[in-house]
Amino acid sequence: MTQSVSNPPLDVAKIRADFPVLQTRTPSGQPLIYLDNAASTQHPNCVLDAMNTCYREYYSNVHRGIHALSEASTEAYEKARQQVADFLCATSTHEVIFTAGTTAAINTVARTWGDQNLSAGDVILLLISEHHANIVPWHQLAERTGCKVEFISLDDDYLITDDAVASALQNHQPKLFAFGAASNTLGTEYPVQRWTTMAHDAGATVLIDAAQAAPHAPIDVTQWDADFLVFSGHKVCGPTGIGVLWGREDLLDQMPPFLGGGGMIQTVTTEGFTTHALPEKFEAGTPPIVEAIGLGAAVEYLQSIGLENIHQHERALGAKADAGLRDIDGVRVIGPTPEHKGGINSFTVEGIHAHDVSQFLDSRGVAVRAGHHCTMPLHHALNVTATSRASCYLYNTMEEVDVFLQAVADVRNRFAKRGRRRLSRKSRSGS
Repeated sequence: MTQSVSNPPLDVAKIRADFPVLQTRTPSGQPLIYLDNAASTQHPNCVLDAMNTCYREYYSNVHRGIHALSEASTEAYEKARQQVADFLCATSTHEVIFTAGTTAAINTVARTWGDQNLSAGDVILLLISEHHANIVPWHQLAERTGCKVEFISLDDDYLITDDAVASALQNHQPKLFAFGAASNTLGTEYPVQRWTTMAHDAGATVLIDAAQAAPHAPIDVTQWDADFLVFSGHKVCGPTGIGVLWGREDLLDQMPPFLGGGGMIQTVTTEGFTTHALPEKFEAGTPPIVEAIGLGAAVEYLQSIGLENIHQHERALGAKADAGLRDIDGVRVIGPTPEHKGGINSFTVEGIHAHDVSQFLDSRGVAVRAGHHCTMPLHHALNVTATSRASCYLYNTMEEVDVFLQAVADVRNRFAKRGRRRLSRKSRSGS
């Protein structure tokens, strides 16, 4: 992902007014400071209204109904597909497949393209920073086919260089290079277009996990020259239960359907069936109609604000949080310096488990994530059991980052004082 150009600052106060949950207080009585956006984002009124209107006014199943409600639902559902295609700069809505989320989208590729194209001895190349959703389906594919999964490691600065990618491509000659455009733990933003070109030159097919990229910066699948790209609705201010698999039309045409049933068929006989054309071929059963409509409203909302503007705002928030964390004694930032990442900062506090840090911050109204963030191989490689993660988004403010940093400093000081008191008691008892 490229550095954003200078843009006017976001009108954050106006944006925050669009999100009802941000007006609430936490059980501790504190104003909510929501810094768990890498896990799931909040919903603006336009998304809630779009979904509510569908349920109240025109909900019905799509595509085959002749009555007015079905036609209205079908129109709204397919409008959402066009909105997603526009969001990704895709050339055709036939390339946009609605799924249950990023995980379902990757599994679809693994179970169709993967089963069809990989065999014993072939290699799938991943980054060590990948989310489990971009690891486990490939391990399962390896169990089925005998192919192998290889990983590219980080350097001492938490980075993966072009040279490391080039070396791995040359050494492993992978059939597939699947990597996240941005790390959900490190916050690192990777050079997607450059690595895709390198992978294609090495003969590899490329899948981009854009779950942590789509909410935060513009995506152009044509410019990136990806083969597959996936993301989730709940990370772009949309609902849960909806995601997107984008794929090159020629690849999707060649792939067998993953799920069978209604919706994905053209004809069914006692002897067999024929599949529907794209995109219905991969959308068996009743699709996530209202969720897709909500997703369409969400991506349209983000585009109205401007993804470059959002990216610039988040980088400023992330840089402030990074600098503040590094200034607190006993705090270690797990990730590269701000020029290489967006609004995500994972960290550890010496002598305090990440869950305790998170619980203390929650008492101050600050919501962060604690644990391994579905990146156990990364944490193992870094010899870290768990981290705390603060992830900013378009509705967060510099003042909220200040409160977060003060809370981290306070939890560090409180536990440090307890440690000193314990040492003092031990010293007196031993004298």
